Amino acid sequence: MSELRWADEALDAVLRRVGETARQVGDRFPLYADPVDGRWTTTGRGSWTGGFWAGLLRLRARRTGEPADRAAAAACTARLAPWAEADTATRGLILWYGTALGGGAEAGLLRERAARSALAAYDPDLGLVPWGAALGGPRSRARADGVPGLVPLLASAGANGEAKAAGHLHRHLELCLGAVDSERPIPAWEFTGRTGWRPCPDPEPGWTRGEAWLLLAVADALLRAGSAVWRPERLHEAAELVLRQGEFLCGPPVPPARAHHPDGPLDTSAAAIGAVALLKLALLPGPAAAAYRTRAGDVLRHLTGTHLTPPGAPRPAGLLGDGCYDAASGTAVRHALVWGDYFLALGLGALLGLVDLEEV
Repeated sequence: MSELRWADEALDAVLRRVGETARQVGDRFPLYADPVDGRWTTTGRGSWTGGFWAGLLRLRARRTGEPADRAAAAACTARLAPWAEADTATRGLILWYGTALGGGAEAGLLRERAARSALAAYDPDLGLVPWGAALGGPRSRARADGVPGLVPLLASAGANGEAKAAGHLHRHLELCLGAVDSERPIPAWEFTGRTGWRPCPDPEPGWTRGEAWLLLAVADALLRAGSAVWRPERLHEAAELVLRQGEFLCGPPVPPARAHHPDGPLDTSAAAIGAVALLKLALLPGPAAAAYRTRAGDVLRHLTGTHLTPPGAPRPAGLLGDGCYDAASGTAVRHALVWGDYFLALGLGALLGLVDLEEV
């Protein structure tokens, strides 16, 4: 454990910050925090990020074992219930990550309810669960961030759910990775009816968090690919393509938010998501497993050593800075992001044996 002391100390810092955040936000959900004073911008219903806050509270409860922390996590998870039937593919982000780390029978029932609702929303003509209208914009879209979380959520709904999860993922892979003239995945598409699918201008190719979301979804599927419905050979090909195009093994530990704007804001949340995806891929048998785990550990160590505020600094300790909410609009481009905190804590927890990544 001595070689992972850095991870142990970093996880403690992140989870202490979770306690401070809980006192600050009360019954609201944190979205992103100011990089100077650490104050959170919040939302009342959680938006697409609410599950990550519930997941952070669950990680804290697992780490401490305190009844009060378990109760806080359960109460937060219960507040996600209105999203179970919401018309959005991000219910996977909300209700998988908000419930996957346990929480008793109530969390399990909420996850089952969300899985049934997502299964009912699957559109066989589109071959996927559409992006939906709950967060605004055209309903019939496919986006890279509509895949992670939704793959395991759908797959939890029995054999039919597993088939729909595979269909949902593979349709996104066909769209995002299918353009032979694109150097990076195309992360967003709109179905126009008569003319079929066309790329959306925003987010643009080179959106590094979208690439990390895709890699995470493929890794989740490969961990479940015990049946032919998953088309595992195609999944391995997709993983190799995303790894190469997204430079996950050879690029900087923290990528720019937009690959084609290397002098622009970084995105530590993309790095944390990518690290967790690599740790999942490292669970698969094969000669690359050790390299995936080593790279993931290097990225997590870089995040904690360079971008996580240490004790005694002018800004709050345990704050993972340099996350980018939305570079195109200039929204929170150098901030702490609740999902960045979650995936950093999840990756650290996995390294320390606190979390089994096959369960979340």
